[in-house]
Amino acid sequence: MGWRSVIITQHAKLSYSAHTMVVQTRDGINQIPLSDISLVVVSTVQAVITSALISELSRQNTKIIFTDKVHRPISETTCYYPSNRSETLIRRQVNWDIQRQQVLWTKVVAAKIINQIMVLNRMNIESDELRGALDELEVNDVSNREAVIARKYFPLLFDRKFTRRDGSTINAALDYGYSILLSTVNQEVVANGYLTYLGIHHSSEQNDFNLSSDLMEPFRPVVDYWIANQRFNQFTPDVKYGLVQLLSLELKFNGQKMLLKNAIASHVRHCLKYLSGEAEQVKIEVVFLDEVPSHAINDNV
Repeated sequence: MGWRSVIITQHAKLSYSAHTMVVQTRDGINQIPLSDISLVVVSTVQAVITSALISELSRQNTKIIFTDKVHRPISETTCYYPSNRSETLIRRQVNWDIQRQQVLWTKVVAAKIINQIMVLNRMNIESDELRGALDELEVNDVSNREAVIARKYFPLLFDRKFTRRDGSTINAALDYGYSILLSTVNQEVVANGYLTYLGIHHSSEQNDFNLSSDLMEPFRPVVDYWIANQRFNQFTPDVKYGLVQLLSLELKFNGQKMLLKNAIASHVRHCLKYLSGEAEQVKIEVVFLDEVPSHAINDNV
């Protein structure tokens, strides 16, 4: 799998030629080897992309995310037939042990809340309210502490009047960042041969990514932390670049330094092994390092 994240922000034609993605804009032509590309974000409705390029990127399990007119992620590509998907894996997923699913969801929620508390502490914001709710967490989060804490967490982090349902610039950035995380988790779930829409907690028939929505939760606070450290009034290309570049943020995951993208890959693999009975324990421990990148991206046009 590649390492580059590419964002298209202006009128462009994207095509395929000799194992490369050809990006033609008014400024010239760029050629990027397909093997280098991990993610393509088409953050404009003024771009044209050929079916040949979509086919080749899909063949390599490279995600393409498309945005709408206001630059909100609206869809992504999903490969039909990953090379390692088998009937055995799908049957295993359908029959995952209920108790293991509940234990994993509890660990996922606990990790997310702990990371939210860590974000508040890093921002020098009192977090006692969240700690109290964390202490009340039960197996499978039957009392929905996750939602209770979210209602307290976001107003503490951003503004007392802040709500996740308004159309603010902060919400646009949060949605964009979460979509990048979701797409990355989708890649890893599919790469391991499993279905994204059979979740352990999320179960919406309108959500093709229930499992990915479950597994991404501990990493959402990474996006929150980055946005809380920025000062912006508009959802500019620089903000988008910074959110995609978060995949290259270095942190500690389960005691080891690694990039966020690699931490997500490790997390997904371990969770899937636990659910499938190949591992008896699963650990989810994320620690932020001191550096918080402002923006920049490997490739953008």
